[in-house]
Amino acid sequence: RMRIVVVGAGRMGVIRAEDLAADGRVDDIVVTNRNPARAEELAARVGGRTSPWGEWPEADAYAVTTATDTHMELLEQFVPLGKPLLIEKPLAMTLDETDRLIDMSGNVTMQIGFQRRFDQGIRRIKEAIDSGRLGVLYTMTLVAHDKTPGSPDYIAGSGGTFRDMLVHDLDLARWLSDCDIETVYATGAVRNHPDYAAADDHDVVAVHLTMTDGLPVLISGTRHDPAGHDIRMEVFGSLDSVSAGLDHRTPIRVAEAGDEPAYVETYFTGAPADPYKGFMDRFREAFTTETSAFVDVVRGERANPCPPRASRAALAAAIACEVSAREGRAVSMAEIG
Repeated sequence: RMRIVVVGAGRMGVIRAEDLAADGRVDDIVVTNRNPARAEELAARVGGRTSPWGEWPEADAYAVTTATDTHMELLEQFVPLGKPLLIEKPLAMTLDETDRLIDMSGNVTMQIGFQRRFDQGIRRIKEAIDSGRLGVLYTMTLVAHDKTPGSPDYIAGSGGTFRDMLVHDLDLARWLSDCDIETVYATGAVRNHPDYAAADDHDVVAVHLTMTDGLPVLISGTRHDPAGHDIRMEVFGSLDSVSAGLDHRTPIRVAEAGDEPAYVETYFTGAPADPYKGFMDRFREAFTTETSAFVDVVRGERANPCPPRASRAALAAAIACEVSAREGRAVSMAEIG
């Protein structure tokens, strides 16, 4: 029998609990939350049970789905239990705290929740790169466009666009290319949403990365795309080129369709468009695959697919983006540490 405790009953807690309930290898799901009523509600929904907050039951693994600012307190309690941990990104909001958590973890497995690594299209790009089918990589381009701007409260507590949103793309640049980032040049602006300016943040950003092998990576990010949630990428190589995220729900119109530009699917097949509404919509299947991978890790069937060092590297790159945008210059990752 396998028992997994889901710590937290918010949006990510629901996802993890639902996916664990659908995984036939997990027999017992325990939900715990500071608000017992929410824990009871989620447990009933997935056929699990509850445990009082702070009274952690023995388990084979723990999925920590609470806010980033709770991670230090919780991991101080979970690491001594010696069981695998699934922790939502980011591990922490500063490099110092991240290093403390990594040092604290010792030999305990901590899988960080970077769900884009588990997106089917992105994984196929990874396979194409690793197999050599694309040849020598020439450029990589990533697009990260949210549909709806955040509320003032969300913006103030998000950690900023680079750390909160583009950290996924920064992680993918390293993972896909199998290289570290050498230098970062980033710009940011407030084009349309003054709430971001009030928080010293940006609603539009652009990033140019140079990887250690010289590969240029370009990232476009915006907090508002009225057409929908647009996450996609293209990789160009000496033998072939490939894209991910360009499908019948991609919220972008095709100008070649004529005077009334149509969505991609309408242009190619005549089917009605249903653009992605948010990251939950865009990556729900990827979350399921990620949760399943964690169960594989717990069972000893695979290595950790997203170790905490990857989270640290992505956070360091996001901090480099902040420095670059603020100072108007390229920043070497060696400056960040």
